[in-house]
Amino acid sequence: MEGSAALGQAHPRPLPQAGGEASPLDLVSDFPAIPDGWAYLDTAATAQKPRAVIDAIARAYSETYATVHRGVYQRSADMTVAFEASRRRVARFIGAGAPEEVVFVRGATEGINLVAQSWGGTNLKPRDRIMLSVLEHHSNIVPWQMIAERTGAEIDLAPLTPDGRVDLDAMAAMLTERHRIVALAHVSNVLGSLLDARRAADLAHKVGALLLLDGCQAVPRMPVNVSALGCDFYVFSGHKLYGPTGIGVLWGRSELLEAMPPWQGGGAMIDKVSFKGTTFAPPPARFEAGTPHVVGVLGLHAAIDYVESIGLEAIAAHEEALVREARAALSSLNSVRLLGPEDSAGIVSFAVEGVHPHDVGTILDEDRVAIRAGHHCAQPLMEHLGLDATARASFGVYNGKQDVEALVRGIQRVTRIFG
Repeated sequence: MEGSAALGQAHPRPLPQAGGEASPLDLVSDFPAIPDGWAYLDTAATAQKPRAVIDAIARAYSETYATVHRGVYQRSADMTVAFEASRRRVARFIGAGAPEEVVFVRGATEGINLVAQSWGGTNLKPRDRIMLSVLEHHSNIVPWQMIAERTGAEIDLAPLTPDGRVDLDAMAAMLTERHRIVALAHVSNVLGSLLDARRAADLAHKVGALLLLDGCQAVPRMPVNVSALGCDFYVFSGHKLYGPTGIGVLWGRSELLEAMPPWQGGGAMIDKVSFKGTTFAPPPARFEAGTPHVVGVLGLHAAIDYVESIGLEAIAAHEEALVREARAALSSLNSVRLLGPEDSAGIVSFAVEGVHPHDVGTILDEDRVAIRAGHHCAQPLMEHLGLDATARASFGVYNGKQDVEALVRGIQRVTRIFG
């Protein structure tokens, strides 16, 4: 086991049964912040942390902590080895061509901003076009609005199908040679709808555009291989992958990263500095100015080890079964409007007739059920749905049939209270 993998790898887990009712993975005991009887159904916002990740972080701070890429003393050298081993681990996890294509950032938001400001600031010009979709998270809207205003580029929106997927047929008809980049969610954080990413890449490339995928909701619950997907940039956040906050990944094709200028200046990203001029390090260091979140990187490594010890296919099957159970039970309640496709990935958004989602969330919290209520940083999608907000239950490896039952009991109580 190389580098920081030694910080704690989870042992193999039992797989859920194929089909039928959800077969619990029985992993809740791995998560010390989940007490007995608490149904945590907000994993799409942030995942709880397994003991293996917590221990890796604690060990890094209490036993092995040092800076990286700077010190000549042994502990710093050892931490640098562990840090770069984590980069290689991420590269293998997402099927990257080389570790140098992996840039550590604070999260997906920073990764998208980096691409928009660096690639976009260099390549976009007036009347160029950017293609987004109606269901994007604000983090995949606002950075493109900012760079469009700066460069004179214009933004188009791909519509959605009736069940809440990006309508790629419509997008294909909209794309032109003026489009320079397409930026889409791999899985919607509100509807759980899965993008046909390979087709989206082919459509973008057909007109000479690049494809960026927001993978925040995909990497925790399904295998991802960026090479097979054919995308050009891929971003995700560690805290949704059972890892720590403040760490994320931007993957980019090497030739694109090499042609992009740095977007922040400081230590570590330079080749040589003088007042006559500065030259910059090659990627990924060029984009990692300052002291990195060393322990966050090691925690991300431990999180990847953890989910792969369970198996992404097993996680996907488990969450799909929970979604089926939740949708079937909620659909039997006349006052509940379900949103998104039947086969949504780990996420069930809904509205209760006559009840604000915040009230739904508050009443559920009284029953020890934690869901998200609001616009989910997707206000344009809310407008498209004709709603101000929705309630959202999202599943993780620690959830089971009992959590679905607790959710349904809570919604039944909501409907009784509000008549």
